[in-house]
Amino acid sequence: MTHPLVLQLRFTRSEFKRAMAGVTEAEAQRRFEPMNCISWIVGHLTWQEQAYWLTRAQNQILLPEINELAAFGKPASTPSLAQMWQAWETITQTADPWLDALTADQLTAFLPYDPRPTPESLGSMLLRMTYHYWYHLGESQAIRQLLGHTNVGNFVGAIHAEAPYTPE
Repeated sequence: MTHPLVLQLRFTRSEFKRAMAGVTEAEAQRRFEPMNCISWIVGHLTWQEQAYWLTRAQNQILLPEINELAAFGKPASTPSLAQMWQAWETITQTADPWLDALTADQLTAFLPYDPRPTPESLGSMLLRMTYHYWYHLGESQAIRQLLGHTNVGNFVGAIHAEAPYTPE
């Protein structure tokens, strides 16, 4: 059975995708400084998914270009939204079987390939990833409003129907 924290991450991912519905390629590449553009945000969360669930967990880098394009601390960029979504799909789909296999006991452990001087437990990393999505989801909605979008969705969506509270 998939751990409830992983289910919450999945719901968050689905809300992230829903939040981006209707954004065009040109809109996604528009930057309202000092914020990054929407396509960068998609790439940035792709970078974190890869860093956590593939690189630090399984010692693999599936898309090295994401590390250069949208990693924390890298210069701003305006990548293609279509390419960032393709990369996001590739990384999340590759990470999902590993995430599905997690147990409650593993969530207190540390990842074997984490180079940080003060690593976090896997459970804390799952929480950080989920909250990071929500941070950028809100930022993306502000960008959409600056772009003139009036159909910005209501968030959080159908959490009880799609990802209700589930005890461990």
